[in-house]
Amino acid sequence: MLGSTHGTLTTDSRRGRVVACGEQPAPAVHGRPAEPDDLDVSGRPLYCDVPDLDRLFRPESLAVIGASDAEGRPNTGITRRLVDWAGRTGARLHPVHPARPSVFGIPCVPSVADLPEQVDLAVLLVADPLPVIEELAGTKVKFAVVFASGFAETGEEGAAAQARLAAAVERSGLRLLGPNTNLNAFERFRDDLDGPAIALITQSGHQGRPVFALQELGVRLSHWAPTGNEADLTTADFLSYFAERPEVGVVAAYVEGIKDGRAFLLAADRAARRKVPVVAVKVGRTEAGARTAASHTGRLTGADAVVDAALRQYGVIRVDGLDELQDTATLLARARPPRADGVVVYSISGGTGAHVADLAAGAGLRLPVLSEARQAELHQWIPGYLSVANPVDSGGHPVGDERGRKIIDAILDDPSVGVLICPVTGPFPPLSDRLAQDLVDAAERTDKLVCVVWGSPVGTERAYREILLGSSRVVTFRTVANCVSAVRAHLDHHRFVTGYRSPFDEAPRTPSPSSRKARALLRPGQQLSEHAAKQLLRAYGIRVPREQLVTSAAAAVRAAGPVGYPVVMKASGARIAHKSELGLVRIGLTSASQVRDAYRELTDIARYEDIALDGVLVCQMVERGVEMVVGASHDELFGPTVTLGLGGVLVEVLRDTAVRVPPFGEEQVRRMCAELRGRALLDGVRGRPPADLDALVEVVLRVQRMALELADEVAELDVNPLMVLPRGQGAVALDALVVCR
Repeated sequence: MLGSTHGTLTTDSRRGRVVACGEQPAPAVHGRPAEPDDLDVSGRPLYCDVPDLDRLFRPESLAVIGASDAEGRPNTGITRRLVDWAGRTGARLHPVHPARPSVFGIPCVPSVADLPEQVDLAVLLVADPLPVIEELAGTKVKFAVVFASGFAETGEEGAAAQARLAAAVERSGLRLLGPNTNLNAFERFRDDLDGPAIALITQSGHQGRPVFALQELGVRLSHWAPTGNEADLTTADFLSYFAERPEVGVVAAYVEGIKDGRAFLLAADRAARRKVPVVAVKVGRTEAGARTAASHTGRLTGADAVVDAALRQYGVIRVDGLDELQDTATLLARARPPRADGVVVYSISGGTGAHVADLAAGAGLRLPVLSEARQAELHQWIPGYLSVANPVDSGGHPVGDERGRKIIDAILDDPSVGVLICPVTGPFPPLSDRLAQDLVDAAERTDKLVCVVWGSPVGTERAYREILLGSSRVVTFRTVANCVSAVRAHLDHHRFVTGYRSPFDEAPRTPSPSSRKARALLRPGQQLSEHAAKQLLRAYGIRVPREQLVTSAAAAVRAAGPVGYPVVMKASGARIAHKSELGLVRIGLTSASQVRDAYRELTDIARYEDIALDGVLVCQMVERGVEMVVGASHDELFGPTVTLGLGGVLVEVLRDTAVRVPPFGEEQVRRMCAELRGRALLDGVRGRPPADLDALVEVVLRVQRMALELADEVAELDVNPLMVLPRGQGAVALDALVVCR
């Protein structure tokens, strides 16, 4: 469906998030009253302010409500950790408990009203946080954290309790982290590491531990946001905030569900504008994963094909495993913008080099053949019988002396090379120590990316633990697969952000004249006949065949002349979805007698099947082209979506489609075409001419405009087939299905 049953969406800039507004007046955006330009034609926001979360992560003062130092109490461990954290950071901590004079030697106040100062953060260690939130409303506290579970993750009753909590937070003016969250935001972060940092967002705190542990490998982390059930603050809020932080080099996320699709895309867009890479594990690829995620956080996981497309559309790098999340985030934090996209594999073993090169090329990385001059230079130090074209095989011995460093420098000096991958399948000291040190030293002098795959299962070797992990310039992996996918993500990210233009800047804000014509054709709650659906397309400038709707055999014969033989005849009625399957189509009719017979046959079938007709279409026959499908539907998370694929009667069998979430421009449509497995059909195969790709792009953009402008009126739209004619001849919508809301 195109329209949402939950009203439109606007932006609440005071709280820095997107909210459903229904019929309420549009709230403020960027500190001013919302104006029409703040919303696209579907009523969805085009801007979202960044919440100021500084005092959530770095409070100068905090209150611990329900603090305890009683042995064996769950709250005692949490209180102790917060006391330790406050001691490290210099924050003033105020325990709150109605029956204790002190907690861990710190004077305790009996209630929120008795706090000696206005605090930045309130940590709620209580089973029922709602009354406390209402108490906090008058204290002007900025943030609260709720650890309690038993909310939306437990079912309908818990969801209702969470809704009441969210409403209380809305009234209070504070911002809430949780419920169903933990202490990850207040972990001990190392302050002795340099370089761009990873900022971490997780809906499940446990799933963030492998990324947080990267600090033990010398990788800097700056923040950890455990969002829990997201009754207020969401993944999108933290993504927007982290994208603006100067110390953040990459955002790593574990996402179970997206609360608000448009808010998430606005946040991802902000990161793309600022060239901050985002790497995410998004649960819900399978039905089992989707069910588990819903029970865990009470969030919709969304149709995964749409989620996947939306993430790609805004440059979010989706990975499957936590190990991939670790490795890809580390590389993106450490790597500088690539100077070239060529990848060279350098190894002491020809077999190892060939294997890694095969995997790299299979993943889509470009492995340029080094020039003859560069190969001749390498053969000064490498025996002539070994291949140095790429991969480069040193044979082993040169890495033990000064030749090893010269080989690495020569490879990195090649202008076609942007990335060096050196696989080390196992330690062979002292040569492997020398090789590791040469790689580290070379990486320090170049802007190019140096990656090492340390294949030893032990991981305690000096070359690995002290030399490679001691460098902030070399990126070290334990598997070739993770190395290859991380390098590809790095190169793809920089290609994406180079010249990135936000689609929200170009999104339509005012309805087109076409929308007024189109609305006059709609029939609420009904499916339009093919004839009416084509009139709707025509209103938006989408070409349809010459055709006439007739109600008698004689009229059909009269219509065939001006339409032009040969003709196609089709039954037209609001209840007909699959005409071919019902035998309600006749093609290639070349005479008046054939037209008369076809009319009688079609109407007889319709009577037999009890199908009401508004007439029979006599249509121009369009044969030579590529059959495509262009459609629009509604996603529960993202709203209007547009689909492009190979069309015709086998569309549901082939399932060769690409999806995008509006708004998007011409470049995204061309990327949709490139994603199709049958893309070669558009280029021309077996002597057929290339299809008119420009015309196809234009139709998709017009369908997008229709999807946005008629979001509240049209539930579903399919143009199938859209016949894309040879280059320069356009595209024709041969059939269409429109279901009104």
